[in-house]
Amino acid sequence: MIVDVHGHVGPWFFSAADASAADNIRRMDAHGIDIQLVSAVEAVVYDPVSGNRRLADEIRTEPRLKGLAVVDPRELDVAAAELPGLLATGQFVGAKIHTDYARSPGGSPAMADALRLLARYGLPVLVHTWGEEIVGLAENVAAIPDARVIAAHMGGPDWRLAPEAAAVTDRLWFEPCYSVAEPGRVRWVLDRIGAERMLFGSDSTLIDPAVTLGAVRAAGLSADEERLVMWQNATTLFTLPAPRE
Repeated sequence: MIVDVHGHVGPWFFSAADASAADNIRRMDAHGIDIQLVSAVEAVVYDPVSGNRRLADEIRTEPRLKGLAVVDPRELDVAAAELPGLLATGQFVGAKIHTDYARSPGGSPAMADALRLLARYGLPVLVHTWGEEIVGLAENVAAIPDARVIAAHMGGPDWRLAPEAAAVTDRLWFEPCYSVAEPGRVRWVLDRIGAERMLFGSDSTLIDPAVTLGAVRAAGLSADEERLVMWQNATTLFTLPAPRE
């Protein structure tokens, strides 16, 4: 089984492709991905309200796609008003915050406020991390009881800071997708944080799942590591159905 915790639905502003949930499913089928957690591209780069609502419509008939509600830390009053209705659909299992588009670094007070709000709803949060902000994000998570966060991209070019961030709090997990990953990166981080702290994510449809799948396979995971990274950590964190015996 494979659970992908980092996917997107919708066309990107730099592509003319008319992307839809069906495109996600085709890529999932091509790579053996069973469940994908997705945020709306529209919500990430343009408008969380319209994007989150459109995502709810888009995935209503796709049970293999589970929603991540995009939250902009600069507009938490909007998020607080929208979240109850989104969660009532039963289609959203977590939240997504993109630090760059929302101009809210991982260690910022705005991020802390957003994580505090989402913790009240019991929602795990996938947070884009790029650079040293991964450590600041860990400090914010540590200071907020019940916050549970996944550091998307493991800090990108500063992935060697992942162990330092992991040491700050045990409520921060790591997701390794990266379009230009260095060889050995996944194995290096795994050996220092343990397989219980890593979850598979692809950044599809921005990046084809083959990129991260290749990086993870190259790490030579043991059977136990494979189970934890590829699905069990995700099903536990997001309360998703596990494989049937």
